[in-house]
Amino acid sequence: MSKDNFLKNSLILTLVNSTTGILKFIFAIILSKKLGSEGMGLYGLIMPIYDLFCCLICGGLIAAISKESSIYFSKKDFKNLNKSVKTCLSFVIIWACIIALLVFINSNYIGKFIIKDSRSIYSIKAICPALVFVGLSSILKGYFYGTEKVKIPAFIDIFEKTIRITVVVIVINLFSLKEITKTVTSVYIALSLGELLSFIFLYVFYKIERNKKYNFYSYSNKLEGRAQLLFNILLVSIPLCINEFLTTTIYATSTLITPRRLVSAGIIHSEALSMIGKFSGMSLSIIFFPFIVINSMSIVLIPDLSKSLYNKDYFSLENRIKEVITISFLIGISTLVVCISIPNVLGNLFFNRNDLSQYIKLASLSAPFSYVCASTYSILNGINKQGILLRNSVLTAIEELILIYILTGIPEINILGYGISLIITSITGVILNLREIKKICYLEFSPINLLIYILVGTLTGYILIVLNNIITSTFVLKSMFLIITGFTMFFTIITLLTKHISNK
Repeated sequence: MSKDNFLKNSLILTLVNSTTGILKFIFAIILSKKLGSEGMGLYGLIMPIYDLFCCLICGGLIAAISKESSIYFSKKDFKNLNKSVKTCLSFVIIWACIIALLVFINSNYIGKFIIKDSRSIYSIKAICPALVFVGLSSILKGYFYGTEKVKIPAFIDIFEKTIRITVVVIVINLFSLKEITKTVTSVYIALSLGELLSFIFLYVFYKIERNKKYNFYSYSNKLEGRAQLLFNILLVSIPLCINEFLTTTIYATSTLITPRRLVSAGIIHSEALSMIGKFSGMSLSIIFFPFIVINSMSIVLIPDLSKSLYNKDYFSLENRIKEVITISFLIGISTLVVCISIPNVLGNLFFNRNDLSQYIKLASLSAPFSYVCASTYSILNGINKQGILLRNSVLTAIEELILIYILTGIPEINILGYGISLIITSITGVILNLREIKKICYLEFSPINLLIYILVGTLTGYILIVLNNIITSTFVLKSMFLIITGFTMFFTIITLLTKHISNK
């Protein structure tokens, strides 16, 4: 993938994912109003269970298929490319149906004894169809990412999110749902419906792409057997699946023990769920909204690095890694600056709440490290260090579990322990990952540039605080102006200073 294609595809995904992110944000705002903070807490307890079984079904598949697809596509080996996709679809539909059936049968046990909230049982049953469709969709998304058709899954994702929001609003309003059990279940039914529609559209576009004229001509000297093609993909995806499953299991455990530790700290269960909803369901949604850019880069980064390794183009490999790490850190710093300068504005704008400021401030301290950490995980994946990725992910996940268990049980800290653990584990992940990446390529980051980033961030934060105090416009316009000004000012000053230094 050329630099132009990398930047072009990253930009396309960022723009489209920004739309998706806005839709997710709107969805979170709607949920907060329809479910309340307690309902958001319950919704947040079920989601890790869903993520856990998604990892078991299709963990690592998108990355594995995109890597294989990019290699076949670069060689114009369309026969083996399409045969790989067809083989994986057959394998996953069987595997996903087995897992979904087991989840449905054991939903009562999961709800009562794992989540420890019987109100979650119907929601667990509702996610079972989604597990099958997510598994199948992951294969087709990997195909499109590997063949540089990133716009197709991106636009389908927008459509899916729009349908999901619409269904939730219609169902809750049409049936006047007030009870938490019914409203949360309706949200997960909408999730399954959205994943079904997403798979249908992905498959239709895949058939169109597959049947294009160039797919009938392949430069392959040998047509691989189905077993070999499946083995090639599983060889990459299984370590990633184990990694995602183990880390998601630990993270799910962390999420599930949080309300119990808060209760042990003297907080009643309903209030504990409310605190979780405000921190993880609302505040973290604000902090990680710019993460859309990181996610977009990561999607096209993995096949890009794989192709550079395959072609032994180590110069491009090194430059791409430096570029991605720098961009991730700058986005994290700018997010920290905006969130720590105007936290009350953000809480009121997006969730109409005045009690999120301390959560937003604390969580924002993790942004620079969390963003870089996520990028370094994608880099390790792209340079075929799945074993190292597994080890580091598990270590940081265990660290987070221990920290959450200890900190959230302290009455004076309670839910803030969640944020403290996020900061510490993100720093740990960055240190571990960069140490391994440096073994493959030379990385050097200028201390002068780091000092510039900090000074520009401090200046931007100070200006935002001043503007927030002197501007008397309507709240929404003022808030949007402050947010846009914060990010624009930071990156404009950084760009001008960087160019000035490089010209010298």
